[in-house]
Amino acid sequence: MRTSRMNPDTVAAPIGSYSQSVRVETADATWIYMSGQIAVGLDDELVAPNDLPAQTQQVYENLRAVLDAHGATFGDVVKIQTYFTTLDGLAESREIRARYLPAEPPASTAVQVVALVVPDAVIEVDVVAVVPS
Repeated sequence: MRTSRMNPDTVAAPIGSYSQSVRVETADATWIYMSGQIAVGLDDELVAPNDLPAQTQQVYENLRAVLDAHGATFGDVVKIQTYFTTLDGLAESREIRARYLPAEPPASTAVQVVALVVPDAVIEVDVVAVVPS
């Protein structure tokens, strides 16, 4: 088994002491554990403060960028965890999410929380992906 950490330059740099993703390579598969992504663009600015649909779009673009850096796709995702601070705009957020996920979506958890670490961020999503060897 081999592990490596990655902070692709296709997403904003981490805002703390963590890696955007950790890659675990085994004989049978590569596992990708991704840190929670919020709606921060490459300019390090939060997209559309307090706007769930707009932030959802940016979050899924960030997720795609990290998956791409590992040679993975949303079809490789086996688990998604989503944290919301508001449910205003949830229907639109679900529609945006559905555009990224395969016809047979992964396991999923969604919870509403009081706040996220970055003020005005209303959604954070982390994923686990498995790419067969």
